[in-house]
Order: sequence, then structure tokens, then C-alpha cells
Amino acid sequence: MATTETGVSPEQLPHHKVKLKKPGQRACNEKDAKGKFCGGHLKRWYYTTDVLEQACGDAEKAWGANAEVYRCEHCKTLYLPNADEARGLNVAGPGQLSVFGLTVPPKRT
Repeated sequence: MATTETGVSPEQLPHHKVKLKKPGQRACNEKDAKGKFCGGHLKRWYYTTDVLEQACGDAEKAWGANAEVYRCEHCKTLYLPNADEARGLNVAGPGQLSVFGLTVPPKRT
């Protein structure tokens, strides 16, 4: 496996490009042939219900039936979650505290 600035790069699948998500990352950072960033939103991908993926089957063979995987909406690059990022938070981030002095206790999961 090749190494990146975050450590070890994920194992590549035959029909998919796989990358590690950076902490707080919400947009794709894959570059096209001209060197421009894709910038597509990363969305949770439920590959077991994807008809095209069922024909290929790479993701389910590699990670099992219920792995947390994100996919770019434009270039279809797959992103695995970062081990340093806290689990259970919304993909959009933790949010902000109220500027009006109102404090709401965090949701229990």
C-alpha cells in the first residue's frame, strides 16, 4: 500500500477509486485531467441497494454489507471515513452554539 500524508492509503477496488476522507471534509478533492478539483458533495452511499453496484459487487466483497462509505455525487469517487473523526456526528459538522445565550443539550444517540 502507498502512504499519504494521513498514513496508509486504502486498498483500491477494481472498478472504483477509493480515498480516505479528511476530518470535516464534505466535498470531493479529486482532480480531473486538467487539474481542476471536482468539488462534488460527499454523500453516504448505501451500496447494497445500488443496482449498478450489485452487478459489480466490489464494495460488498471488500467491506461487508453495512460499511460506512461516502461517494462523490459527480465523479463517483468513494471515500472511507477518517479514524480521527468523531463518530455519530452529522456529516455537515457539529454545528454552532447559539449567539442568543440559549444552550440546548446535545442529542443522545
